[in-house]
Amino acid sequence: MVINDEFKEALRQILWQFRAPIRYAFAYGSGVFPQTASPPTLSSSKLHPKPSAAISNVQGGQGKMIDFIFGVSYTQHWHSLNLQQHPDHYSALRYAGSYAVSRIQDTWGAGVYFNPFVTANGTLIKYGVVNLDTLCRDLSEWDTLYLAGRLHKPVKILRDDARVRLANQVNLLSAVRTALLLLPSTFTEQELYSTIAGISYLGDVRMSFPTENQNKVVNIVTNQLANFRRLYAPLIENLPNVSFKDPRTSQPDWIQDPTTNASMAQDMDPVKRSNMVRRLPKAFRGKLYFAYQSKFQIPQLEFKRMLEAANDEDPVRVKRKQGGEFERRVAGDESESLKSEVRKVIKMTIRWPSVSQTLKGIFTGGAINTWRYVSEKFAKYREGTKRTETGERAQRENGKEAKIRAHIPEAKGAEKKVQ
Repeated sequence: MVINDEFKEALRQILWQFRAPIRYAFAYGSGVFPQTASPPTLSSSKLHPKPSAAISNVQGGQGKMIDFIFGVSYTQHWHSLNLQQHPDHYSALRYAGSYAVSRIQDTWGAGVYFNPFVTANGTLIKYGVVNLDTLCRDLSEWDTLYLAGRLHKPVKILRDDARVRLANQVNLLSAVRTALLLLPSTFTEQELYSTIAGISYLGDVRMSFPTENQNKVVNIVTNQLANFRRLYAPLIENLPNVSFKDPRTSQPDWIQDPTTNASMAQDMDPVKRSNMVRRLPKAFRGKLYFAYQSKFQIPQLEFKRMLEAANDEDPVRVKRKQGGEFERRVAGDESESLKSEVRKVIKMTIRWPSVSQTLKGIFTGGAINTWRYVSEKFAKYREGTKRTETGERAQRENGKEAKIRAHIPEAKGAEKKVQ
């Protein structure tokens, strides 16, 4: 992602406030990437005690907490060091010690421990701690989609790790393949990016409550179109079954052009689509297979035989996975039915980790911080709803004015005829 150097350095300075070793880190969310062009509701000086000039400039005076994810090698050791340095970052769970904190992190929910409303280097932040093994597994297998879904969208990588970088390439390819299964033969790039960005919100319990802006996905893609292109265009160009069909994409500066919404097309050949199904993340693919075993009413023994015949996992060398008989049946299912089954599996994957992480947040964040967080989310929801209603009202009024203007010449012509 293209990023202001001063802003990136300001974010990195926040990491240096932690003596516990952080192997991998990224910043994400509306505090880093604007999701709306509307004026701010809270100034940065009121939210951040003493922010750097770079953070104030990038946020445009908006009071937005900055979200981080820290990837660590040893969970208990990390929390032990951090509890010694920053005990005030933790809720009352700190009194239970680093072992209890790490157990809550690793065994409850998606394996992430959040400390919200923390001031670091004069900036208000929220940071989540995750074990690198948990992170890489979610990126490559989609067992919860909790962190993999966050990395489907543009983020600021502040400390990189080779293993995570490789796993995330798999994650991004999987996001494109899943989105293609949900899209028709022709579509636009905004439809592709919106489908990808929307994956992590399907089944997210927070979207069921009036705490999240229902236009969130549209806002993210509209305001970060160039960053989505940087993330996905190189992958799309190397995939054999999808391509851009817009001459404007051959221009060197098209990625920065906000007026371009390039048309795209995918090959609906059942063999190629069956290969996409076979190359979906392992945990996610397994859930989809069992959904179709039930739908096709395949006996257990026959289903097991089909899976064994299609098993091309090789512990010694990397093989390009090819779809077999079962995958071709899945890919050949009626389009709307396939979309429905894929969406069900996405919701099934996300629902419980989302619920359990939300419940865990009450304990890890503390009652006061949880209430503050929910209140701010509710305020954002109301603001987004109000903005949507205002836009729809303006569109209706513009439409009425256009009809009136169109009718006036007709009325004058009628008067002349009468005379």
